[in-house]
Amino acid sequence: MKGAKSLTIVIKLGTSSIVDEKTLEPLLSILTLIVETAVKLHKDGHKVIIVSSGAVGVGLLRMDLNKRPKHLPRVQALAAIGQCRLISLWDSLFAHFRQPIAQILLTRNDIADRTQYRNACNTFAELLEMGVIPIVNENDTIAVSEIKFGDNDTLSAITAAMVHADYLFLMTDVDCLYNKNPRTNPDAKAIEVVEDIGLLEADVSSAGSSLGTGGMSTKIVAARLATSAGVTTIITRSSNPGNIANIIRYLQSSPSSPGKTVESADGILDEPLTRSIGELKIEEKPAAPLHTRFIPSESRIRDRYFWLLHGLAPHGAIYIDAGAHQALANKAGLLPVGVVDVEGTFAQQEAIRLVAVDRLSKPTASGKHWEGAGTEVGRALVNYSSGEIARIKGVRSNEIQGLLGYADSEYVALRENISLFRKESRPVTPSLEI
Repeated sequence: MKGAKSLTIVIKLGTSSIVDEKTLEPLLSILTLIVETAVKLHKDGHKVIIVSSGAVGVGLLRMDLNKRPKHLPRVQALAAIGQCRLISLWDSLFAHFRQPIAQILLTRNDIADRTQYRNACNTFAELLEMGVIPIVNENDTIAVSEIKFGDNDTLSAITAAMVHADYLFLMTDVDCLYNKNPRTNPDAKAIEVVEDIGLLEADVSSAGSSLGTGGMSTKIVAARLATSAGVTTIITRSSNPGNIANIIRYLQSSPSSPGKTVESADGILDEPLTRSIGELKIEEKPAAPLHTRFIPSESRIRDRYFWLLHGLAPHGAIYIDAGAHQALANKAGLLPVGVVDVEGTFAQQEAIRLVAVDRLSKPTASGKHWEGAGTEVGRALVNYSSGEIARIKGVRSNEIQGLLGYADSEYVALRENISLFRKESRPVTPSLEI
């Protein structure tokens, strides 16, 4: 692949790809192939990042325990024990190829602050520029539910967005997505291309290994996040890491038609039948290993808006009416007159969910001003606390001073601090019948 475009590639490995679920021994054969693949991609001019689970699994082996505990402090302690051995294992394997690596441990809290998010992006960029392969994991030792990414599939998608990756490979124990569970349904059909995740009908019954936290459903969530940031996302089998290079080679080859290309010395022939067979050269497009490819969004979410949507943990919700929702879609800020209700307790400049609801002309007997479940439409950083917004909801901006005694802003949230979820716009997917 030398001479081809330089790509940034994120490879995510789950615990089941790193340690044996029964013996807890590291799967050295797979890990060695992953390292060889990463080094080869790097030598071909590509930038590679590995998102590696497995700290708890390695910690269990070190402490001679046979199953993952349920007590959170014990899990965090095992993660601390296992992480140093895990990164040592990666370092020793890459050392055979004289390839430097770096360890990056993240929690959602580390990127909740915009400055810290940018610093993390800059660190990634500098490491890649230095020719280093970063090994990323969630910092399970200090992470609690409020600041966890939840699983490394999500972490890998956010990492891919942070580094503006071209490809995110989610390595798993199956070749691709299927419309049915292939283990129990012989007629299950592979889903090779997904253009619109909103229309996807796939089997997600795989819940992950007993040592890990992910499953097929979390990979689809990760694919939704990554593709919204313009990253092509691929699910393929982890036991054959060579698939990564083969898939990239397949996707980078772009003949005028799939399968065969008819060429001559001066290019593709417009009228091949007018030339003798001896003058023609027929090239076969390389076959791709079985995989599922999620097509990225044509209009990627920019860095700041991706950070607002996926880098922050919301602390509450603001319910807005249809007029406010339309105004936000037209790039206006959120005024208090469009706010119907407030949920949760949050401070100024904290993230909240934006939920669009139908405003009632008259409040109900319980004082509720809206009906229905509502639809979450985006996220925002607010200029006022939950208590302040509860007092100014539904009023005009020139009334804020009289109600609060001060008016820090005429907006509940500035438009630059609001990011809306994109509606799925592509109508067709996947390419195979399901």
